[in-house]
Parts: sequence; structure tokens; C-alpha cells
Amino acid sequence: MSGQDVDVLMIGAGPANLALAVAIEESGAPHLASNALILEQYPDVKWQRNLLLPWARSQVSFLKDLVTLRNPKSRFSFLNYLHEQGELDDFVNLSTFNPYRWQLSAYQQWVADNLEQVRIRFNARTERIDPRTDAAGAIVGWTVTLAGGDTITCRDLVVGVGRDAHVPDVFRDLPADRVVHSTQYSSRIAQLPATGRPLRPVVIGAAQSAAEMFMALHQDIPDCTPTMIMRSIGLQNYQTSKFVNELFYPSFVDEFYDMPPEARTQVLTEMHVTNYAGLAPPFLDEIYSMLYQQKMLGQQRSAVRHLTEVVGARMDNGEVLLDLRNRKNGKIEPLRCDMVFLGTGYDPRMPAMVRAMADRIGLSDITVSRRYRVDLAETAWGAIYLQGVNERTHGIADSLISVLAHRSQEITEDMLDRRAVAPAAVQG
Repeated sequence: MSGQDVDVLMIGAGPANLALAVAIEESGAPHLASNALILEQYPDVKWQRNLLLPWARSQVSFLKDLVTLRNPKSRFSFLNYLHEQGELDDFVNLSTFNPYRWQLSAYQQWVADNLEQVRIRFNARTERIDPRTDAAGAIVGWTVTLAGGDTITCRDLVVGVGRDAHVPDVFRDLPADRVVHSTQYSSRIAQLPATGRPLRPVVIGAAQSAAEMFMALHQDIPDCTPTMIMRSIGLQNYQTSKFVNELFYPSFVDEFYDMPPEARTQVLTEMHVTNYAGLAPPFLDEIYSMLYQQKMLGQQRSAVRHLTEVVGARMDNGEVLLDLRNRKNGKIEPLRCDMVFLGTGYDPRMPAMVRAMADRIGLSDITVSRRYRVDLAETAWGAIYLQGVNERTHGIADSLISVLAHRSQEITEDMLDRRAVAPAAVQG
């Protein structure tokens, strides 16, 4: 399939690009939809692929699905998915706004399966993005090289792959088979060999992904003795104030985008506790109850160590040896374990794929317009859009599903507006 050419190419079949695909199909521009393609590196669609734990729930209302806030009449809504699956009555009876994560993942696969014009190519991992230029050096499109060597050219490119996993420096010298980031959890657990003795896993972090791994380890490795290590004073609820939640409205994006830099910084700092630094209250209670039962019944299996940071990590006689610094008194003590599970989030920089592309075109600072288009030279007819990595300019909701529906409409409108003024030669 090398040499394929499309008008719009989207990298990643996650919720961001699926929402965009639906918006393009519903835009009334069949010429755009029929010449759009999504590339997905895996053989299927899964949301948070390696944390599809059976009990894990979404922290966001099901009404913030791929389409409803943009078009409540869309056939691609989560409620219509449930209706078509014969599951609507059961879900309504749950009396919740927060579906299970596996349910939203199945919904997104259903959306992918029911697209009528936009195509998806699975098992297609992007290796490289290069600009295509005309004789004057203006960018007219992009060439995407896939693993295996196939190339696809396009006019507009949309990157919706999310940020890269963050592995703190202190753990980078450990063997790869001893370190598991939350983005790898389920796959790596399935590959663990039988050791004949209880494992001693250590979980790093204090937010949702770390807590989910800590809880899951009790079930996935029944005889293990997990320890959770965090720099903070303890696990905390994420902020659920309805006043603060208004900052997740799609309409707040305009306000945030127009703020001076110092106001943006304040908002992002204060909003950190609404998502990245806390747990859903029912889940927090469940973890505390588990630890309480262990303590009261004299079956202490798990440990949570707060105000503690890892200052060293190395192999010693076949074990992982961690140097822990107690932040209350500064003392350093060793902890031996078998594996380290990182709930350490994501690299705050732009994805490596995007940074490499920027280097190739000499772009020193990657900034986007209000409609998510990377700021290139005025002469550029080929555009690149970034989804889910624009918190700095569009607010904390940019990395979440809260604004997907409206963002997809804004990107679609930007594409159509640009085509309305493009020369015929470029449109063709």
C-alpha cells in the first residue's frame, strides 16, 4: 500500500480521532470524509488499553462521549450504542453517569466499526513524519512512513496519539523487564513467568493510575505483597466541586485561550487536583477499607508509604534495590523488591513524534491556533493538527474526553474553511 495518498490522515484511533472522524462524516462534506484515513498501530480499538480493569470506571459523564455535546441527535452517541447492543435498560438501572472503562472502550470500537466513509487502517504504526514542499519551499502536505516502510501522503495531518509515558530518571538504569509503566500494565502482567515464590511489587505514585495498579496487583498476583510509595502526604480525592468543574466546559476553552500567560499558569496549577493528583472518592474508600481489614484481621499484606521518595534504584543479587528517602526526617533506607510499577504519568513535552517533525521543518516552538492547527508559515497549505496535548493554550480539559466533541467540530470547520479558499491546484 506504499504510495497511498489521502486528503486527511489521522494518526491514532483513540477517542480524539474517532470523534473527529464522526464530525467529518456528519459535516456534510462527503468529499472530505471519503478521502480521510485513520492509522492505528494495534489490530483493534481499545481505550486505555492496558488499564481496562473490570472494576475501573470513567471519571467523566457518559454524556461527554464522542458526539453528544456537539450533536445530541448523532447516531454515534453512547446511549445509541447501548440501545443497539440491547444494554440500555441495564445501564439506566445502574443509576450512574460513570460507565465502566471497558464499556466506553467497547463503545469506541463500535464507533470505529460503524464509520461509513472514513477508513481505518489497523496494524499501522507510524515511524516518521516528513513535510512535502513545493518548488518555493512551502509546505503542501506530509509524508508518513510506517513500520515496514510503507508511506502515505496527505494534505492535512492530525496527530492524536497522546503524550509519551514518563519514566523518572532514577529508574532508567533498571532492566526493562523489572519496570512497568501504567501504559503497559495488563500486557506485562500477562507475560509474568511463574517464580514459585510471592512477588514483591512496588508501585510508585499517588494518582489514579498508580492506585489502580496497586489494587489490581492484589487480584492479578494473589500471593504478592505490594508496597505503594508516594512523595505526597497520602492518597487524596480529586476535586469534584461543580464550580470548578465548569472549567471543563468546552466554552471555557475560549476564555482560557485568551488569558494572559500568568493567569493560564494559575488556572492549570489549581486545576491539577481535579484530575491528575487524585482518585475518585468511592475508589479511595475501597482502598482504605482493604488496608483497614488487613490491619484489623492481622493479615497485613500491603503497605503504603507516604512522604517517601526513591533516590536510587539498582539491581543487587537478582533483586531490585531501592533507596528510599523519608521526607519527614531525611533518612535513607533500602527496600528490596522484584518489580517496579510506575504510575508516574506522562512526559509534559510534545510527543517525540511531533518534536522530531518540528526539527525537520526547523520549527523551534510548537504552538497551535485556537482551532488546534500548528502555527506554520503563512505559505503552508498542508496543515498539522494536534489533539490532546495543548493544555498550555487550551486548558486542562484538552487531554481529557470532556471537550472531544466540540474540538472535533472546530478542527473540521478549520479544514473546510481552508479548502474553501485554497487554489484549485492545491485542492486537487
